[in-house]
Amino acid sequence: MNSSVSSWPRLLKAFARRGIAVSCENGVYRVRRGDASAHILLPAEFPLEAKGVAQLLDFASVGWPDRPHPVRCACATPDFHPGSLAPVGSIVATDPDVVVPAAIGTDINCGMRLVTTGVRQELLAAHEARWTAHLTRRLLHGETDAPVPSAAFRALFADGAHAFVDALAPEGVWAGADRTRLRAEIDDCVALDSFGGAPDHAPDAWVTGRERVRAPDLGTVGSGNHFVELQVVDAVIDRHAAHAAGLRVGEVVAMIHSGSRGMGFHVGQRWIDRARDAWPRDRRHPASGLYALRGAEADAFLEAMGTAARYAWLNRVVLAEWVREALEATVGASQSRLVVDVPHNVVTREHGMNLHRKGATPAHAGQWALLPGSMGDASYLVTGLGHPDWLWSCSHGAGRAVRRQAVRRSQVDASGEAPTWRCIALREERRLEEAPEAYKPIGPVVAAQEEAGLLRAAVKLRPWRTFKA
Repeated sequence: MNSSVSSWPRLLKAFARRGIAVSCENGVYRVRRGDASAHILLPAEFPLEAKGVAQLLDFASVGWPDRPHPVRCACATPDFHPGSLAPVGSIVATDPDVVVPAAIGTDINCGMRLVTTGVRQELLAAHEARWTAHLTRRLLHGETDAPVPSAAFRALFADGAHAFVDALAPEGVWAGADRTRLRAEIDDCVALDSFGGAPDHAPDAWVTGRERVRAPDLGTVGSGNHFVELQVVDAVIDRHAAHAAGLRVGEVVAMIHSGSRGMGFHVGQRWIDRARDAWPRDRRHPASGLYALRGAEADAFLEAMGTAARYAWLNRVVLAEWVREALEATVGASQSRLVVDVPHNVVTREHGMNLHRKGATPAHAGQWALLPGSMGDASYLVTGLGHPDWLWSCSHGAGRAVRRQAVRRSQVDASGEAPTWRCIALREERRLEEAPEAYKPIGPVVAAQEEAGLLRAAVKLRPWRTFKA
């Protein structure tokens, strides 16, 4: 549904047929259905999708027969589009004793990691065949080598990231890892220290009975929109921020987008089912199929979610080490460092509420955030401005414009990409599904959030080589 002036009456009528009232002022849509309301930041050229609005209002109306209104605020950022249950690009704030497991789904702590390489594009281009082959083996063919002592897994889930690094053995990927650097980089991981955890929520084989574990999906990218991408610093927008991040025009960085893999599915689906099973047996189930947990059950979910979130952090750490390994082996690049690691698909306790971010990123004042475009569009490092109306958040990227199934049916030709970038994938289907045409343009997404006071752009990054499984 287009939001242009000429189509505005049709849009209002179409939503009214669904029982949804819509108004718009200064690019902010306000939607209401019954007692549920939400607001959505959307550039004028982007459509307001009815399915996504209905999903957002479903979440805004989650509750119980004896407590119908635990949701305090629901909003969405410009990458807003429908998801399987929750719309992507949404933030939902509930009372502090309430959680909605389906609001973040099963890809718990899917997130973005940005690391510098300290190397200019020209040097890497001269040795591209070697490091491409190296990364292809690691990222696409699954030649992983990330052994973890059971004691280290127990330490990670019980005590956190620092305890994990201290318990590692110098073998596999960890043999060449700089332990001092790994410890220092923990402090640059947004919200990581807020996640709880417990070994009880992990697979038994990882934490008991074995001296060493090789989790089959540790250090893997995953499917869909996940990627490892080498990018070039294209433009400095805020020179002070760029200096603080250690980014210079012409240098290559690595952006990593991945999550908790099988661990997240194991935890997420279990708790989505548990929330449904807790619904009063003598009451009709909600038509939306969405359920919340409260009290001790909510606390237990947050502990389980935190366990999966810590594993997602570890997965991105290993992926970053594969990049470092490849570039050091081929061009001697050894000065890489983490700029930031930021989560989405998590619940965090902030400002006396539980904030559920589904495809949305924390953006507190002065905090780094990452906004990737499509693999043919720019990405941005931005500084959060901490806007309370948008629940201290910003978008986690550009957002899909076309569903994957529709892209495959239309047979979009992804072979005509500009010669400055290239996607390396084992399956042609992946290149079709993730073609730039399937995503919204990143420019209006950033501009709308700057204008609304959610963030300030710092550095523009140009895609160069994208690895997709």
